[in-house]
This record gives sequence, C-alpha cells and structure tokens, in this order.
Amino acid sequence: MTYQALLSSSGVVSGESDLWCTYAAVRTLAWLGRTGDLPSPEGVAAYLASRQNADGGFAWSAGMTSDAWATYYCTQAMADLPAGSRAATGRPSSAWVWSTAHADGGFAMTPGQASDVWATYYAVRTLAEIHGERPPPALSDWLAALQAEDGGLAWSPAHAKSGASDVRACYYAVTAWSTATGGAEPLPWDRERLTGWLRRRQSAAGGFTFQAGDATDCLWATFRATSALARLGEAPRDPAGCVAWIRARLGPGGSFTRWPGYPVPDVWAAFCAVGALRELGAGLGDLADGVVATLLSFRTGQAGFTYRAPDVASDVLTTSAHLLAGRLPDGGARDALRWTESCMLPNENGIMYMPGRGSEVRCTLWALSAGAFEDDATARTEIAHWLAGAIQNPDGGFGYWEGRASDMVSTCAAAEILHLTGGDAVPARMRGIAGYAASCETAPGRYANVPGGRDTLRATLQGLRALRRAAAGADSARVRDALDRHRVRGGGYANEGNRVPDLLSTYEAVLAADAFGLGWDPGHLTRFLDSVRTADAGFAWTPLTSAGGGPLADCLGRRLEMRLSPAQDALPPLALS
Repeated sequence: MTYQALLSSSGVVSGESDLWCTYAAVRTLAWLGRTGDLPSPEGVAAYLASRQNADGGFAWSAGMTSDAWATYYCTQAMADLPAGSRAATGRPSSAWVWSTAHADGGFAMTPGQASDVWATYYAVRTLAEIHGERPPPALSDWLAALQAEDGGLAWSPAHAKSGASDVRACYYAVTAWSTATGGAEPLPWDRERLTGWLRRRQSAAGGFTFQAGDATDCLWATFRATSALARLGEAPRDPAGCVAWIRARLGPGGSFTRWPGYPVPDVWAAFCAVGALRELGAGLGDLADGVVATLLSFRTGQAGFTYRAPDVASDVLTTSAHLLAGRLPDGGARDALRWTESCMLPNENGIMYMPGRGSEVRCTLWALSAGAFEDDATARTEIAHWLAGAIQNPDGGFGYWEGRASDMVSTCAAAEILHLTGGDAVPARMRGIAGYAASCETAPGRYANVPGGRDTLRATLQGLRALRRAAAGADSARVRDALDRHRVRGGGYANEGNRVPDLLSTYEAVLAADAFGLGWDPGHLTRFLDSVRTADAGFAWTPLTSAGGGPLADCLGRRLEMRLSPAQDALPPLALS
C-alpha cells in the first residue's frame, strides 16, 4: 500500500468540521495548556452544542440520533474550553447516558444495542467526569468478563470467548475501571497476564500494534497501550525506545504522522503523540509550538476542526457521492478513485471515512459502489476477509467499525459488500448475518435497527436485503407490505408512518423494489423529487426544509433521477442510516 496519493488530495473536500477531529484538537491543546490559543473558543463551543438533541444526548452530526461516542466527545471538549466560552446546552446528558445502561453492567452506544467496551468507556467517563455520578456496581463484573485466554481484553464478553484481544479494548476497559473506582478497588483482571499481553504488542522498533499478528506499528495503538499501562501503574517493555519511535514520527512542519511511511500530519497523530508522550513522562516543551500551529491550521469556517488543512481535507463519503452522481470529469474521477483506494490503515483492509482513522463498513460500501478496486481482485478479496474475519460480531451482525455492537444498517452494508467482493461464498458468515437480522424482527416481515427496537421502513428493507444476500428466504411480499405501509400519497416514502417522506427512505424503497423485482410508480417518485429539489439543483433530505442536504443527499437524489431516465440506471446498494 502506498499513501502518496494522499499528500495533495485528489478526493473531494466537504469543507465541514468533524466532531472527532474537533475533540482531538481541543483535547490536545488542553494537554499542552494552550486552549487560550484558540481564536474563537465560543465558536467551537457553539459547534459542539449544536450536536445536542432534545433527549439530552449528542449526535455525530446535527439531526442524527444521539450516541455515547458523540456525547462523550462533545461534553469532554466543552469542558476543556476556557470557562467563559462554554456554550449553554439543553437538558443534562446524564439521563440519556443512563438510558444506554445494560443489566449486565456494560453500556451500549445507543439505547437497545448490545453493550461494548467502546460505549462503556464513553458512558463511564461522561457520568463520572462530567456529571459526578458513579457507574453501577455490576460494571466490575462486566469488565472482568473481557479478559481473553491470551491475557488481553476484548470488545465484549462474547468477543473474549473467541480471543479477540485488542490494545484499544484494553485501554477503554482499564480506563473505565480506573475512572469508576479511582483505581482504589481490586483490579478485575489477572494483572500479570494483562500487562504481559500489552507489553508484547511493542515491537523492536519501539511502537505498538493493536493486535497480535499486526505488521505495522502506529501512533494510535502506541497511545492506547502506554495509557493502559500507565493506569495499571506499569510501563512499556522499552520506554526509551517508545519515546524515540514517537519522536521519529515528527515531521518537518512541526507535527506528527500516524505510522512509518505515512506522509500526512493529521489531528489524530498529534493527539496520539502528545497523549503518549505525556503518559511516558517525556518532555513536550520543544514540540508544543509546532503542534499548536499545525492544529490551528486545521480549523474550518464552522469554527470546528477537520483532520488536516481544510482545503485538502477530503473524505471518502463526499468523494464517493460525487463519483456516484457523475459530478467529476473522467480524469478527476480516476484520481479520486486512486485517492479513495489509499484510505486504508496498514493493519485493516476496510476503507476509512477520513485517512488515518479506522476502517468503517458503510464507507467501504460507498467506496466500492463508486468503483474503488473495481479491477483489483486481490484488494476486493482482502476486504471480504476483513469483513468475514476481523469485524463480524459474535451475534452475526456488524457495527460501524471493529468492536462496535451490531446494527441493521452496518449489517446490511456488510452483506452488500460481501456480495460485491465474492465474500458471500462463505456460508457461515452469511448465516450469521441472517441470524442477526432475525433477532431484529419485531413482527413477521418487520425489522428494527437493533434487537428490541422499533421497526421502521429503512430497517425493515435493510433486513430484507440482508436476508436476500444471505439466501435466507426473504419474501418480496414482505417488501411490498412495507412499501405500502410507508407510501406517502403525495410522493415518496416515510421511515415511520406514512406522512412525512424523506430522501433516504425513498431511495431505500426504490432500491428494495428493484432488488425484489417489484414495480413502482415513476410519477409518484417524480413528485417526491420535485418536492425536495433545491434552487441550486441539489436536494434536501425532506420537503419540510428548503436547505440542501449536502453531497450525500445530492448523490441520492441524482441517482434517483438517473433511475427515472431513459437509461434506467440501476441504483447502487447504498446504506447510510
């Protein structure tokens, strides 16, 4: 894998701030004692506050469903800002966080999902550090069940049974225990086996990997490993070698890159390098000015941050959306595809939303649908192996990324990817997908996004599409029933009920109808598209707003127009929410 295509981005830039980037930038500035260098801390606070929903939780983007990940990042970043600049928020988030608690002692990313260590870490730190509340006593037993046979810690108790230890899981679990108990209660794991497993992840070069068998050290793994060891009162096998390896990632511009051979300094590299050096007790004085200057150059017009200079901060979803909508000239499309194909971590074979962060299932589907790796059978096989091996959860489903609890959106996306890459030839994997889909069935032919949730049109159609790919007897009559229930008389389809149509549900409706060989009314679709078309020839998410929905909405609207055209272009099998 070469990453040179990422140096001067040939992907498409959205210009938007990103929540994870904003949190990482603010937290790094706080560690350096430099939040006072922010030109507009009030603007950052307003950006973060705009992610809060009426339920008290926060979302990755305004208008999306609350989750523990976004709630942690927003509340922590706001707490790091100078006191006079913190924006007023709505109702306290603690009640929403408690709604994600499980009887088993862990926490879920959203209410109703299975508990996992990502979400448990976010929830425990939000409750304890932001609200001063104590997590439930059952947390200790849940954390104890994360230790795998090899001594490391896994994403969930079910993952631990298969031995899926990961440095990140170790950090999240150890930090959740440390935060909940102040480090004063008995450690719920075998200390010697856990510290031994963590220390074995350090290579002779000095950096760390996430898992046994990974070939490339990276800063993210190094930060998480050193942090976990520090909370255990331990140190790496070779602390001096670790410091030297981290400092070797320092570029001429004054900040860090994620791993050897990767050329782009980004916000996560700065966050991980500064965080790891702090844990190791290494000096930061000679680094601070360069890191701060680099971070401040990542600010966007919305006052938040992206992962690198905004004029070259492309992302896979925006780039794929432009490719799928045919908005790039031939030469630009080829360059954009090559850029997209470079968006992989060295130890993962999925595609990232932004270069340098973890591989994500939905982004991989969008990229493949846009033509990535179309002529590279080896890469497509590796993607199938990544899905079928590393990230399929014990319940058979898939989450957004490795270790996240399963949901229907990601599981449907995974089924479509396996079909595109030939990975659906692995019967055991497809049986797992069918089993997870069945667990989300609320009534015959009706599905929720997670077990025990409410059925919706999109979750139902995604479940039926996943079952179809798994050759598990999905019935076209069930699709017709769902479409009839959610058809809006004036045009389009609604995700809940049949009154307010939206673009994403309408796209899923036409896609499912085509997949199951069902007819649909072109006039009905045309009326809907007319109702969401904006003055600049883009598309809104619903007829209730005149504001454009951005590149993803424009892509879905344009693909529906292409489906209505004389060429009747097929809809790509996309999934988003």
